[in-house]
Amino acid sequence: MTNISMPNETVLFDNKDGVATVTLNRPESLNSMNDALMQDISSAMNIVEEDESIRVLVVTGAGRGFCSGADLNEAALVDEGSTGAEVAGEISMQEFFNPALASIKNCSVPTIARVNGVAAGGGLGIALACDLTIAVKSTFFVATFGPRLGIVPDMGSTWSLPMRAGRARAMGMAMLGERIDAAQAEEWGLIWKAVDDDQLDIEVAKATAILRNSSPVAMQRIRTSIDNSSLHTFVEQLSIELDHQSVLIPKNMAEGAQAFLEKREPVFNSDRT
Repeated sequence: MTNISMPNETVLFDNKDGVATVTLNRPESLNSMNDALMQDISSAMNIVEEDESIRVLVVTGAGRGFCSGADLNEAALVDEGSTGAEVAGEISMQEFFNPALASIKNCSVPTIARVNGVAAGGGLGIALACDLTIAVKSTFFVATFGPRLGIVPDMGSTWSLPMRAGRARAMGMAMLGERIDAAQAEEWGLIWKAVDDDQLDIEVAKATAILRNSSPVAMQRIRTSIDNSSLHTFVEQLSIELDHQSVLIPKNMAEGAQAFLEKREPVFNSDRT
């Protein structure tokens, strides 16, 4: 196992057998987000991009929460209506928060959110930026932005919520700020799976075992195909699928077919392009 300390010491990073784990590590505040934490997430994601031995990424939280959203203790220090608040907020989003979320969303390997506790506000955004979201049944998801803070949901939530759960449910979550428990989130399609607390690591391990042995370039192209499908007609999507297959069939199909015939697991290389 490789353990690496991030510059601000707000994120833990380890890599074991091709599975990298990024752990948000501010448990005293339910892993609330500040500039330092977001910088550390970006630093961890840089390692993932540079280390081609990594085949899958897990994002989780230390302690009893996944992520409670922005650190409101810091936000409350700026006077209401001050220009400084606007500038500080914009700079934080542009330089720290948005780049961190984009690095998770566009990661070169498949990503899993291991939601071990509350995912609120921007924490919801992090959980939904991952390809798969697996959560304990005892937790909940909530978009606190509108009714509580008077702002628009961010951290990609206005994209992820309707993409995963549909417009009506996205509007309800964003405008009313109601808590959605993990079982409801699974039923809505907001997350992949809700599990008993003692089954979380088992279910995450099952998923990582599959993804660790997958073709990274195939996983990337699956993500892109699905995320962009709403922009295309059915016939256009057929053409896009053909474009992907023209790359993937020569790269992977022979090994996949041979493994099937030999009744073994396929062994794909770690190429990301």
